[in-house]
Amino acid sequence: MTMYAALLRGINVSGHRKVPMAELRTLLTGLGHGDVATYLQSGNAVFSSGTGDENTLAAELERAIEEQFGFAVECLVRDAAYLAAVAAGCPFPAAELQGRQLHVTYFDRPVDAARFAPLDAAAFRPEEFRLGDRALYLYAPDGLGRSKLAAALSRPSLNKGLTGTSRNWNTVARLVEMTGGEA
Repeated sequence: MTMYAALLRGINVSGHRKVPMAELRTLLTGLGHGDVATYLQSGNAVFSSGTGDENTLAAELERAIEEQFGFAVECLVRDAAYLAAVAAGCPFPAAELQGRQLHVTYFDRPVDAARFAPLDAAAFRPEEFRLGDRALYLYAPDGLGRSKLAAALSRPSLNKGLTGTSRNWNTVARLVEMTGGEA
């Protein structure tokens, strides 16, 4: 059995697109997955499965959520090894930073650096970003809510055709731990 994390995009924000975590756990168990657990209310679930690849598991979960809750939710599913590799590959000194200062955006596919070339990185200092394997690392010393770079990176023109969802470093580390990966 392989451990996975399901990362749901844009749920439980300001009372909209509500997906209670207890119901998400029940839904995942009903799909035949084991070792189901959730973390926070922002759409983080872990589970074990012996079948399927990440994209198939994500599509299955998206269908089940839409059937049960009546709205579409984009989901990314990543295995424990990938989550651990993303954590280990962080280009910023994660151990020296507060969790709210460092974020990872997970994408559904590899991202070419040319996509973000229109951004003048120097204009956003001390904030910085780096690309990884289907991931973007963002260092925002004043937090995501005050980040001008995060707003710029979220422009629809830069993200056309991509599905992505962000997590702060505390959540990144916790998901690695919950899936049994090693950072």
